[in-house]
Amino acid sequence: MAAVFSGTGGGSAYPGGAAAPGALRALLPAGVAARDSSGELTGPALFEAERRQVADALPARRAEYATVRRLARACLAELGVPPAALVRGADGAPRWPAGTVGSLTHCRGYRAAAVACSRDADGLGIDAEPCEPLPSRVLAQVTSAAERAQLAELAEAQPGVPWCRVLFSAKEAYYKVWYPATGRWLGFDDAEVAFEPGLDTGTFVVRPVPGGARRARRADAAFDACATGFPALRGRWTAGAELVVTAIAAPAGSLPRRAQAGRTATGMLRWAQ
Repeated sequence: MAAVFSGTGGGSAYPGGAAAPGALRALLPAGVAARDSSGELTGPALFEAERRQVADALPARRAEYATVRRLARACLAELGVPPAALVRGADGAPRWPAGTVGSLTHCRGYRAAAVACSRDADGLGIDAEPCEPLPSRVLAQVTSAAERAQLAELAEAQPGVPWCRVLFSAKEAYYKVWYPATGRWLGFDDAEVAFEPGLDTGTFVVRPVPGGARRARRADAAFDACATGFPALRGRWTAGAELVVTAIAAPAGSLPRRAQAGRTATGMLRWAQ
């Protein structure tokens, strides 16, 4: 049976401890509703529009799709928002009810959702990953030289943490805030992560950077993430025996509107929620 956990932000979690279901709520501020689960949930049927989106998917994909939406609707209910279909747009990003912002994530053995009222937050980004190092070929593609130098220092200081996976997850969480606000893609080399390690739940800052090393191979080689006016954002992370979980909540009024963002963008970060 799936274990389901709920709650709004608060509490603490510990890198190297058990980043199990329930970990997410400790990473988010008060006012953000969060739900996570260790497995698939049964419950109210999906909306017809949702069922159509996964009608041809494999059973496992349909199950994870349904579970994250049931978790999200539980978050909406906590905020006093009626149930609504959470369908993916053409870009793969979920569409949230008016007046709300949210984020979904799923990985092996874990499903989660977080939702806030837009009066309280401009955006949310959550991500979960297996607690294991990235393959070396992937690491080279998603990090800068400066980030790799930082990872080496962190690995020496705290070798039990898969720092490269936490960095990857932090960029995924940042993208989930970036894209709904800008409507534009972002490459892994268009943002950099700086960690603020500690004995308690760790924090990090993700900021856009100019001059990504792989940009010359792109059609929009002149793109500059910094020119969008999108800010650096602080997030929190935890890691345990099986999971790395990251979360970013952008405070209300902190993000540029879509019309204010840059005109071109690129990217490889994932949607499939």
